[in-house]
Amino acid sequence: MGVDYYKVLGVDRGASDDDLKKAYRKLAMKWHPDKNPTSKKEAEAKFKQISEAYEVLSDPQKRTIYDQLGEEGLKGQPPPGAGGPEASSFYPGGAHSTSFQFNPRSAEDIFAEFFGVHGPFSSMGGMPMPSVSSGMRGDPRFGIPSRFGGEGSTSMRQTSHQPTKPPPIENQLPVSLADLYKGVKKKMKISREIVDSSGRVSQQEEILPIEVKPGWKKGTRVIFEKKGNQAPNMTPADIVFIIEEKPHDIFTREGDDLVITEKISLVEALTGYTAHIITLDARSLSVPINSVIHPSYVEVVPGEGMPSSKEPNKKGNLKIKFNIRFPSRLTSEQKAGIKRLLGS
Repeated sequence: MGVDYYKVLGVDRGASDDDLKKAYRKLAMKWHPDKNPTSKKEAEAKFKQISEAYEVLSDPQKRTIYDQLGEEGLKGQPPPGAGGPEASSFYPGGAHSTSFQFNPRSAEDIFAEFFGVHGPFSSMGGMPMPSVSSGMRGDPRFGIPSRFGGEGSTSMRQTSHQPTKPPPIENQLPVSLADLYKGVKKKMKISREIVDSSGRVSQQEEILPIEVKPGWKKGTRVIFEKKGNQAPNMTPADIVFIIEEKPHDIFTREGDDLVITEKISLVEALTGYTAHIITLDARSLSVPINSVIHPSYVEVVPGEGMPSSKEPNKKGNLKIKFNIRFPSRLTSEQKAGIKRLLGS
């Protein structure tokens, strides 16, 4: 029978799908080459064998063929001792079989489909994007050559299967608060694999335009359907960019409102203060405050907050909060004067 896939995964022959998934999850994480930097060659061999075992046993047709005919049957070869002029008609991949073709897939491909990873996107126009960690390399959906691929590597496919679609490829898209206020156009460069009508795989680079609308919030999702890699018997995954709001040095955001904190003296709090603020669109805003400013006081300026993503002409409020600096000490004369002025 060659390799005992059941023994490789540590399961018995009656193992259920859940048993196979649990075994693969545990072993794949243990033997992934990135987790074994001091014994990469051994880990790569183990990782490939574990992934191949899971690929065969998790598929009902492949598992049936393997149980009946062993590894040789999967490859379209008679098992040891089999022969005769009629032998080829009984083995998938033989002269009389067209419904099944077996070629072991990239181990990293199986791992990526099982666990899901981020894709390698680069930004145009100076915006930094997350770097691709070593754990992401090798997933053919994302245009990164597999450490187990290269010349001679093939894929496992079953022509009777309907095309499957991997989970979306999600990446954070950091955007400044000023750009979320005004709106901005981004260009994201991706590299992916495409398959032509003859089955030939080639690399393709593409620019994905993203128009960030004024008022978009953190968590807004921009979806590009089927822009992941193509692979035999698989529908390309969707690519999703998720808006991430960069921290601002001065303003914070509360929904459609903007919040700023002004540091003022006790004298200014008691006698009046004018806040001078540079807005997110570079306007100079002066806000005179004649009320007595106490520690929990908030001055609200209508219409100077963030634009509404649903109603671009409508804006939230600007909220001015205050950090009042109290004197560290007072002389007797100052205390007496304050008591006299405030009528204690």
